Amino acid sequence: MAQRRYGLVGCGSRARMYAGAMTGAHSDDARLVALGDTNPGRAEFHRAAAEAAGAHPVVFHPDDLERVVAEHGLDRVVVTSPDRTHADLVARSLLAGADVVVEKPLTTDADGARRIVEAVERTGRSVVMTFNYRYSPRNTALKRVIASGALGTVTSVHFEWVLDTAHGADYFRRWHRRKEDSGGLLVHKASHHFDLVNWWIDDEPRRVFASGGLRFYGPGNAAARGLGPRPARGTGGDPGDPFQLDLRGDELLQRLYLDNEQHDGYLRDQDVFSGEIDVEDNLSLVVDYAGGPSMSYSLNAHAPWEGYTVAVNGTAGRAELTVVERGAVAPGGGIDPSAVPEQRDARDARPVSERLLVQQHWGTAREVAIEQGAGGHGGGDQRLLRDVFTGPGDDPLGTAADYTDGVRAVAVGIAGNASLAGGRAVTVDELDLWGRG
Repeated sequence: MAQRRYGLVGCGSRARMYAGAMTGAHSDDARLVALGDTNPGRAEFHRAAAEAAGAHPVVFHPDDLERVVAEHGLDRVVVTSPDRTHADLVARSLLAGADVVVEKPLTTDADGARRIVEAVERTGRSVVMTFNYRYSPRNTALKRVIASGALGTVTSVHFEWVLDTAHGADYFRRWHRRKEDSGGLLVHKASHHFDLVNWWIDDEPRRVFASGGLRFYGPGNAAARGLGPRPARGTGGDPGDPFQLDLRGDELLQRLYLDNEQHDGYLRDQDVFSGEIDVEDNLSLVVDYAGGPSMSYSLNAHAPWEGYTVAVNGTAGRAELTVVERGAVAPGGGIDPSAVPEQRDARDARPVSERLLVQQHWGTAREVAIEQGAGGHGGGDQRLLRDVFTGPGDDPLGTAADYTDGVRAVAVGIAGNASLAGGRAVTVDELDLWGRG
């Protein structure tokens, strides 16, 4: 395959994975030609890193996207910008003549979904969704079990995800804390989870009922627990406060965000108990699927450990996947290896423990082996990048995702948000995500 010419829009921390791949392991397939961001300091950070790796991308403002696609002959645009901008940047890239690779979520609302669908249908161009959790070996193993027919026909799914007070709190420091920017955790975070279920059971969501609220973070909860006055941001604050983030303590965060605040005023270290937070930190859903199964789902963003439990029930048996991604958080906000002796190196993004059990009716439980690779998500990140930049090869499980998978994933979160607002079950059809009336 000939080397493709790429632009990347959105020069935050997530961009590093894609820019690094294009200037490193996948430089034979991809040439990083242009970097775009509304913050020139962050764009310059990534430009300098690319320059050091031998690439020479130009820097541009996203307002100039169409001009850059045309003048530099871009084949593809990678979108890693804040969620609220995805629909605009994806649609504009397609209409300008480039294919798109986009981070989850595809978009944050129904209007955005319709805009992307219309642009794809008008241009015939492709949109690759980067659902990296599909590539984690443990999730692939569960997909393989279900696809084998060992469970029979799937009847229901129970899915619980807990975010700890290191990871979960971070969503309440950043732009994610406003629903207009992120769609809330039901869209920004849980679109990963809803995509997994859609993929695991090969089905589409049809109706959603949601319940939840902001019950731990935010100023009201701080006052109710008697926490007292708090600073608006963590940098320069109390080093003993586990909920404060001092950007000076992390070189990457300082260089990307603290050193570039003068350009746009964005604060990466807002206090999780202050400000106008309007996203929920506790969520529960019931989701009905077109083929008949239902799912009960819950998300908690302030747990003492991090991971998830999935149970899939079928007419022939049951599968249970239990994953502990981080066993404990130290008082200073970091990982406490002594709390869980088998804690692995967190830099590998490997879990503390993972176990997949399958039990058929009238049989005993058996554990399914989960193979591990090197690197993030048990080697899943490397497989994702291979599919993105070289194209999927043999893919019997349908792991590679496109915009249709992106729409189906956000459908649950968008319907869930509508259910929270209206206090009733919401059907996906009434959202008209595909723009077909």
